[in-house]
Formats: sequence, structure tokens, C-alpha cells
Amino acid sequence: VQLQACGGGLVQAGGSLRLSCVASGRTFSTYVMGWFRQAPGKEREFVAAIRWSGGSTYYADSVVKGRFTISRDDAKNTVYLQMNSLEPEDTAIYYCAADRREITDWALPLNYKYEYWGQGTLVTVSS
Repeated sequence: VQLQACGGGLVQAGGSLRLSCVASGRTFSTYVMGWFRQAPGKEREFVAAIRWSGGSTYYADSVVKGRFTISRDDAKNTVYLQMNSLEPEDTAIYYCAADRREITDWALPLNYKYEYWGQGTLVTVSS
């Protein structure tokens, strides 16, 4: 599975961005896809995940605060992260990740559970 993330950019505080992650390759076996982010000098942290089968979603509430929405488009093998009410603290490189195996709910925030990673897309939020 190859993952290509895009949609990052520079936005003012309070603005919105939609990130996209296109999966290619053996996508028929993709089971979970997630978004993580890494700010300068900080560890990579979980943002959201979605199960391909059924579409159930999971969020890092402390990060998202009800502002982000993860979704998928089956026909396009694409996962989106809609980000609204962006804050300067959201500035980071955002990575999409995927795994073909079933990941239990409590393990979804663990980055080592994901086998495939995209290259990242930079989001910069100015104050």
C-alpha cells in the first residue's frame, strides 16, 4: 500500500483545511487508516482514525476538540481530514497511516500499529 498525503498549507487562525490521503496498491486489504501529526520538537501524536469497513471513526479528543472530521471515499480510496477552527497549536506535519490488520480501539493511537505511512503534508497556522 502506498499513501500520498496532500492538502496542507498556510492558513490563518480560525481557518479551515482539508487534507487528503490517497491509497494505492493492494488497497483491498486496507483495514484502518489514521492521521497523525508531529509538531517541531514534539513527538508524533494521534489525531484520528477510521475503519474502512463500516466507517467507524475515532478521535484524539484532546487534540481535535470537536474541530476535525475524518471521512473516506471508497471509490477514490481516499481518506480526508477536515480541519476547522484551526489554531496555531495545530501547526505540524500531518501524516496518514494505514494497516491491513485489525487494530483494537485502545491501540488506534499507537503509531507503531500502522505498517504504512505517507510522506506527510505541512500545515502552518498563523496567529
